[in-house]
Amino acid sequence: MIGELWASLLESLARLGDTVRFLLRILAQVPRALGRLQLIVDQVFNAGALSLVIIMLSGLFVGMVLGLQGFQLLERFGSEEALGTAAAIGLVKELGPVVTALLFAGRAGTALASEIGLMRATDQLSAMEMMAVDPVRRVVVPRFLGGVIAMPLLAAIFSLIGIYGAQLVGVQFMHVDSGSFWSQMQSSVDLRDVNEGIVKSCVFGVACSLIAVYEGYHSAPTAEGVGAATTRTVVTSAVIVLFLDYLITAFFIK
Repeated sequence: MIGELWASLLESLARLGDTVRFLLRILAQVPRALGRLQLIVDQVFNAGALSLVIIMLSGLFVGMVLGLQGFQLLERFGSEEALGTAAAIGLVKELGPVVTALLFAGRAGTALASEIGLMRATDQLSAMEMMAVDPVRRVVVPRFLGGVIAMPLLAAIFSLIGIYGAQLVGVQFMHVDSGSFWSQMQSSVDLRDVNEGIVKSCVFGVACSLIAVYEGYHSAPTAEGVGAATTRTVVTSAVIVLFLDYLITAFFIK
């Protein structure tokens, strides 16, 4: 058992090193890839605009649930007017970036991994190499940049819709004073809270996009390989997002 654990640890470290090398290879191709902005715009549309429906619906229902739970909790202390503050801080700092990243990994991340994996399975990437076209610059980098750009925008939309959902439940259903809801939110949520949410969403965007393109690019050229790469994309992205969320939160608390 110890031998298996040691072998698994070595394999994980080797995979981590390979991922970092792949990231450096992507970053080296970014300046040249920026010369073809239309490819990046198309990938921002695929990763961002096509995910708007699930992001907006999830944000609305998460905000409504947060409004219900927050009202029940604050009612015990006679502080129902602070519902706006609790909802805004919870969404902007934590729930917005994290839930958006998980949804992004499940929707856009799997699409990226399966698309690139299918190109590997059908020898399209090999054909590009035969024609002296770098598949990393032509295929991987635009999709990576598209995910990195789309992720913070989706997180911002999620937080805005979530705040609206919390306001809908708190003000319209639970009869919290509308002026107190918005005024306490504006006075309590500062720039540091917003910056934390922005940093988290940007870091999560890089992590989820990198994992998706890495798994797709290095998938086995078979149907089973593409399926396994898609599964690894979701699982690895979820674990990495939660781990990075803890690290960034601990950094901002200091």
